[in-house]
Amino acid sequence: MKYHGRTLILILTLLILPGLTSNSLLAAGNLLIRNATILPVTGPSISGGDVLIVNGFIKQIGRNLSAPAGTRVIEAGGRYLIPGIIDTHTHLALSGTNEGTEAVTPEVNMAEVINPDDTAIFTALSGGVTMVHTMHGSANVIGGVNVVLKLKWGQPSEKLIVKEAYPTLKFALGENVKQSNRILLPGRPRRYPATRMGANALIRRELLRARDYLAEWQRYEKLKNSKNQPPWLLPPRKDLRLETLADLLRGKLYARCHAYVATEMVEFLNLAREFGFKIGAFEHAWEAYKITDELLAAGVGISVFIDSWAYKMEAAEGIAYNAAYCSKRGILVSINSDSSERVRRLFNEAGKAVKYGLTPNEALKMITINAARQLGVDHLVGSIEVGKQADLALFNEHPMSAYTRCDLTIIEGEVYFDREQLLRERSAAAEARKGGN
Repeated sequence: MKYHGRTLILILTLLILPGLTSNSLLAAGNLLIRNATILPVTGPSISGGDVLIVNGFIKQIGRNLSAPAGTRVIEAGGRYLIPGIIDTHTHLALSGTNEGTEAVTPEVNMAEVINPDDTAIFTALSGGVTMVHTMHGSANVIGGVNVVLKLKWGQPSEKLIVKEAYPTLKFALGENVKQSNRILLPGRPRRYPATRMGANALIRRELLRARDYLAEWQRYEKLKNSKNQPPWLLPPRKDLRLETLADLLRGKLYARCHAYVATEMVEFLNLAREFGFKIGAFEHAWEAYKITDELLAAGVGISVFIDSWAYKMEAAEGIAYNAAYCSKRGILVSINSDSSERVRRLFNEAGKAVKYGLTPNEALKMITINAARQLGVDHLVGSIEVGKQADLALFNEHPMSAYTRCDLTIIEGEVYFDREQLLRERSAAAEARKGGN
């Protein structure tokens, strides 16, 4: 028998992936997790603690809690319960991430190309990740509008979007936008910009155009709303590219800037000051340790790798102490994967930060509450507190241990990854295949 497309995906999902079976959806949104070692990240740990979840929200935290009838009970057996991990920079669940032939493409929107069938979603869930900031790539000096997703595997794309998160626009500097490592076809000219100064000049040029465009619309709105509206009044011509940049200048979008080198980051800080737009964070930011004073003065955070430095020239002066040093200086730091594979090991990445000078709780904050703050959703997720959405992950050992694994991943009170159930289903599927031969 042959199966194609979504039919095959559905069959595989029902056979081997948790989250869609009747057991895992018992009393959806209502859970009681008993006898866990709770790591709230914003407060002291609780041994032998219970968490009661009602309608997807954390209702109570304590000991010996009782639950309404029909509530699913999970016996943690002392295992470690943490807030769901948040990846502030990835490209998973997208049908395309770059526009390689254009340098400026703010009109494109990641929310329009979400692929809810991307198996990287389930890969991330297996590592306790519940939310991601999935971004336009770094081939464009000015890229597209990014999107924040909850990893509700099996749900349609519109159910994944976190509308409460900060809307962000991708910028990029350095080797990628200069296309330093691209081999050109014979006779094909190199795309502008090819230098750092060209990238900076191109951003300024487009922002100046957006400023004029915004002023033109403001004049039109003023005349349209005046008592003596001119009979000849027509609206300016819409420009999708400039509309997005005008929203940046209006404060409706936050810039997220891919950058490695300190001097380039300072140039971008100067552009933000010149045009009055807000920077949510610098991505990767390997030389952030050189400009902590400037970052602190601007109130700009960083989203970084923990120890993958020197993999190309502009990362040559990156140091493994970057995240810890910047954090101790007071900069808001998160650790990202920038990967559809490393995303399931973000807890290992955070664990490495302990080696470089952070406490386990400080390191854990970099993939939970710090990440939530950078995305503007810390009032909803990022810590285990009463009233917050029940996005949680249960680990068999301390999440900063090299030997730990994620056993359960929960989003809004629903179990989307259950390791034990997955193994049972795989075993049953294997037995069924044997019986069919």
